[in-house]
Amino acid sequence: MGQRHAAMEDVVSSPSRDFWEGRRVLLTGHTGFKGAWMAIWLDRLGAQVTGYALAPEGDPNLWSQIGDRLSVREVIGDLSDREALRALVTDLRPSIVIHMAAQSLVRRSYAQPVETFSANLMGTVHLLDALRDEPALEAALMVTTDKVYANLDEGRDFVEEDPLGGNDPYSASKAAAEIATKSYALSFFRQVPLATARAGNVIGGGDWSEDRLIPDVWRAIRQSKPLVLRHPEATRPWQHVVDALSGYLLYLEALATKSEVPRALNFGPLPGQSATVGEVAEITARALGTDRGWIRDEEAGPREMKLLSLDPSKAMNVLSWHPRLHCYDAIGWTAEWYSRHQKGDDPLALCRNQIAHYEALS
Repeated sequence: MGQRHAAMEDVVSSPSRDFWEGRRVLLTGHTGFKGAWMAIWLDRLGAQVTGYALAPEGDPNLWSQIGDRLSVREVIGDLSDREALRALVTDLRPSIVIHMAAQSLVRRSYAQPVETFSANLMGTVHLLDALRDEPALEAALMVTTDKVYANLDEGRDFVEEDPLGGNDPYSASKAAAEIATKSYALSFFRQVPLATARAGNVIGGGDWSEDRLIPDVWRAIRQSKPLVLRHPEATRPWQHVVDALSGYLLYLEALATKSEVPRALNFGPLPGQSATVGEVAEITARALGTDRGWIRDEEAGPREMKLLSLDPSKAMNVLSWHPRLHCYDAIGWTAEWYSRHQKGDDPLALCRNQIAHYEALS
């Protein structure tokens, strides 16, 4: 599989405190799983972060556990509120924008297609429109997903030049957001780098969302219930959250300081490091101290693609970035987070420790 796999760079970059310290950052979606981890890392780097998002969803919720201990200004709001967005941008005058707010659940997108398109497409458009006259803006990154590509199940890794598509409302809404972002970039952001980052199947501690594999394993074990899998044979590019976020941060540094940086990049594990849903469920259960198996859901619901894999070599070459955690290590780090949290460890300390450990890896 794949088309252009690059070798790892001898020099691997890490996000720079020299770049981020004191910079005004607008982070949308900070109350979500990935957004909360991003807020923690930006706070560690000394950025002046303002988060804009809906109120935290679910209990437990990572942001609810850690948010009041970060130096993050929080604004609870909806991306559909254009006036609130414009007022926030005018007040904040952000130099960097990281757009992570989204309706990110595929099965929910079938139940709520209009809401999904509203959040993922029009929410992005509202943000871009609020930013297009902001003179302080240095760079903006719209985070999308690995599912933006037109997937014909051909058994190869997607590269950035592949056509966009999407059969389900979630995938289609994110592909549409990519098209809208490119349109705004060409029409209104000729002097400011505006780009998209594509990653997906991100795992890590503190994710308690519905219909997410590792949280489902954790809940099944805690509740002594059987683990039911919809598509155990499906292969996905599993990646730890810190691997993806390090790529986003390095991408923004490059966009703000260099010319000729690509306007779309894939972030995913190295080729050959994908795993099936069933394999990840079994490895996670063992890492959590049980040999609990799984059963197949005979009513698996909407069809899903058998294979989804990204080629991250362009990001590796351009950013001196590479994923530092093998798929199995990512699962191990995630299971350790949940295990230690269950024993009473502080979730913020767990996240900070794993970020520090990641930064120390070569």
